[in-house]
Amino acid sequence: MVFWLWIVISVLAVPPIAVGLVMAVVYLYVRWRYMGFLTRIFQEKPLFVVPRGEPDPRAEEVTLRAADGLSLRGCYPPTTAPRRRGVILFGLEFGSNRWACRQYCQALIESGYDVFAVEPRNQGDSDRDASYEPLQWVTDRDVSDLRAAVAYLRARPDADLHGIGIFGISKGGSTGLLIASTDPWVKCVATDGMYGTHTTMVPYMQRWIQIYSGAHRLQRVIPGWFYGMVGNVGVKRVARNRGVTYPSVEKAASRLNRPLLMIHGGGDTYIKPEMAESLFARASGQKKLWMVPKAKHNQALHVAGEEYNRTVVEFFDRHLARQVAEPVPV
Repeated sequence: MVFWLWIVISVLAVPPIAVGLVMAVVYLYVRWRYMGFLTRIFQEKPLFVVPRGEPDPRAEEVTLRAADGLSLRGCYPPTTAPRRRGVILFGLEFGSNRWACRQYCQALIESGYDVFAVEPRNQGDSDRDASYEPLQWVTDRDVSDLRAAVAYLRARPDADLHGIGIFGISKGGSTGLLIASTDPWVKCVATDGMYGTHTTMVPYMQRWIQIYSGAHRLQRVIPGWFYGMVGNVGVKRVARNRGVTYPSVEKAASRLNRPLLMIHGGGDTYIKPEMAESLFARASGQKKLWMVPKAKHNQALHVAGEEYNRTVVEFFDRHLARQVAEPVPV
């Protein structure tokens, strides 16, 4: 049906109001025909080898309260340098534990930075929320739990009144960007493998439609905003069924007014490089995108090694470190 409507538009001189009517029909048809596929695929969990680090005997074990009273577990590895240059909140990737921060942050710790990593609800040793089943997409509860971590750092006796930086991996990077876009105490943010809902979902929707529909001519002319509109309806449906909201990482990027370092794997087959580039293009303010050649999702550290560590340390040295480093608290 939809295919023949499009043929009529192509052959006849149809006025704009008729084009709008046909687009409305196409929209309703796509919602009816493919919404089930969209909501099912959106809720599928990717198969990744998620890193889990080993405890650091030097680190402080931390338990803090989420906004709704749940206990969240964290760790605070202090710098091993003679003087502290700053404090960095580390955003964990989906499924990892708090000690996974060690492999990403060891160079920062040695360079003068305290690091704090906290496990969100239903992850690691943090309390379980029986009404919540986390997915790889950032929810309002992830944002709330990371805000609790920011509040904890503000309230510590050794808090850095200058502010903090955020360094996050994958979902933790997306959550960190959402925090940084609204909290002026966050001075800069670095991410690795970060992604947004819209910029990830639309390219995948275009691919799914090609698989499930034979109307290839129609697929070639449907604009990206159309897929986004349908996708947003599906996301809202999933959110309603799960009792959460999915905040827009894209909107957060567009209002970010502080330095951003965005690292991404050039060989990422899950969050493809063009998806990362689309999200990066929306970011405002001072920004840098480093696409690490051949690196898969969250594997840039293992591919780039010392260059990765040097790039991250230099970013925080430039945008977070105090002019005069403060003595490390005893």
